[in-house]
Amino acid sequence: MAKKSPVNKRTPSITDEQLAELRGLLPHVFSEGKIDFEKLHAALGDFGDERPERYSFSWAGKRDALKILQTPSRATLVPARKESVDFDKTQNLFIEGDNLEALKLLYKPYFGQVKMIYIDPPYNTGNDFVYPDNFADPLDTYLKLTGQKDSDGNLLTSNAETSGRYHSAWLSMMYPRLFLARQLLQDDGVIFVSIDDNEVHDLRLLMNEIFGEENFIDNII
Repeated sequence: MAKKSPVNKRTPSITDEQLAELRGLLPHVFSEGKIDFEKLHAALGDFGDERPERYSFSWAGKRDALKILQTPSRATLVPARKESVDFDKTQNLFIEGDNLEALKLLYKPYFGQVKMIYIDPPYNTGNDFVYPDNFADPLDTYLKLTGQKDSDGNLLTSNAETSGRYHSAWLSMMYPRLFLARQLLQDDGVIFVSIDDNEVHDLRLLMNEIFGEENFIDNII
């Protein structure tokens, strides 16, 4: 009888993998297990910038968005055989659930293998998506947003245009999803995003940061 192996219930840490790759390329920029950023800047040929200002793209909550991205998922994909057609032979897969959790689960097995991604995110017209004020646990947030959990202790707010974080909340929602989508694409893969005039400029800046502005191809109207 074959020996059973335990299943890892956590997705890989993206941060740990990226640090391991950096350590392999530039081991001398690490000191006591941490990055020495002065050494890293020097290794990259950046010996200091005396200019008082430089271009950057940021928003309120960007740090929270990074925390969401770096939080490993404890979710599991469960096959729905009764709802499926020819489950054992089909080459198609339909996943129902929170797309951020799904992307984290697909990150390892589909890294660099996807030819094309098309997404149709909320256009941020004021009431087309609800965001959590507490970003600490994305899975818990999903369960509450979908009515699978009560909202005790977690205030949920529609993204009204009068909100002081109107664009920021949308950007924080989009950032980790686009970042993970980038990891799934092949080197010559493409991503299409439907959007309207409300957030098209913020989306372009966000995608420039994640995908590189040199990889932009075209706007299609």
